[in-house]
This record gives sequence, structure tokens and C-alpha cells, in this order.
Amino acid sequence: MSALIALEDIRVARDGTAVLHGATLSLVAGERLAIVGPNGAGKTTLLRTIVGLETPASGTVRLFGAACAEERQFRQYRPRIGYLFQDSDDQLFCPTVIEDVAFGPLNTGCDEREAERRAATALADLGIGHLAERVSHRLSGGEKRLVCLAGLLAMKPDVLLLDEPTNGVDNENGRRLRDALRAFPGAMLLVSHDAAFVADLATRAMIIDKGALQPAEIHAHTHAHTHPHLHPISSSA
Repeated sequence: MSALIALEDIRVARDGTAVLHGATLSLVAGERLAIVGPNGAGKTTLLRTIVGLETPASGTVRLFGAACAEERQFRQYRPRIGYLFQDSDDQLFCPTVIEDVAFGPLNTGCDEREAERRAATALADLGIGHLAERVSHRLSGGEKRLVCLAGLLAMKPDVLLLDEPTNGVDNENGRRLRDALRAFPGAMLLVSHDAAFVADLATRAMIIDKGALQPAEIHAHTHAHTHPHLHPISSSA
């Protein structure tokens, strides 16, 4: 099966220091790949590189089989990739919720009626249709997260890139978030420190360490309670 997204030996440097060094991965249709690692390991840089917001010093980014190196090449594929930023306030900029969610479809050629229909459907599917006329920046952190996700789902992307999707999300909105992501039919690449969320949604995982990626296992340890952990796969396995 051909990869929807592939990174080949990517190196990204900042201030002379390598943030990503030899990073290689592929994501195929229907797959849900989790990227985990400590703060500052390069996880957000990895996502930004995939959509062309970071320029690698070397290596190749392939989107839907095509090598992308210039802005014009990335631009044609971005509508097929929904990127949920780590900070929701970086993603919300229209006066009301319905305008924010409709912005993507409008920007990719939908007429106003179709864009608003898609936006209303995405909000209803997430259980937040009642927020449609609210001012985006007056929402709670969890509500903002769901509105941002609604904006991506209204675009009907093939792939979701999720940067710490459960940050600032309470239990009720977290349930809505998980339900929506479980129902998403496309591929998913998620960055998260939330081990339970990763174990719930991911079909496989990779750990980023010193700018490189290696496969990881998702499993559980039993203590007084059970919770998931991620460990590198032994090279001898």
C-alpha cells in the first residue's frame, strides 16, 4: 500500500543544532500513528515539516506520492491534510464559531451555502452545534479544541495531524473528541503525552529520540491500576 505521507531521512536544524536528524516515517490509509517523546524532542517540528511550515536542510517529504520541496507543491496538498495546532488560539481567527468552521471549505472553493452546511454538520457531529453563534475566543479550552477539530473535519481531509489534541480538554469534551476521532475514516498522525489517549486511538507508535524516530510498542503494565506505556522495540526483536 502506498504511503499518504512519507518522510525520508529528514534533517531540520535550528540555530545550528539538529532538531530532526535522519527522521523517517510513512503513513498509509487507515493507519493511526502516534509520535511520542519528551518536550523539545522535535515532535511539533515533525508535523510542521510535513505540511511545509518548516524547511528541511536535507531529506525528502512526500505527500500522496509526490515529493514536495517548494511552497507551491505543499499548497496543493494541504486541503487534504487537517492540522490541529497545539495552541487552539493560533487556529481561531474569525468572529464566530460557525465562521471559523466554514472558513476552510470556503477557502477551497465551496460556495457559502455548502461551506455553512459542512460547518453546521461538523459542529453537530461533535455535539457542539449550540456553539455556532458564539464568539470563538470566549469559549473554554475544551470547546476551542472541538471547534478547531470541527474546522478540520468540515474540510473532509484524508489525513489528520494532531498536536497534543487533549491539551486543556475536560472529561466531557474529551469524550466528544475521542468519539469524533474514532469515527474519522482517514489516516491519523498524532503527537501526544497522553498515554491513555494514544493507547485508545493509535494502531502503532514511534518514539522520537535525538531527532530520530524508532518503532515503539503500545502495551499496559498492571500495578494497583492499569495504564498504558510506550517502549522502544528492541533491535533484536
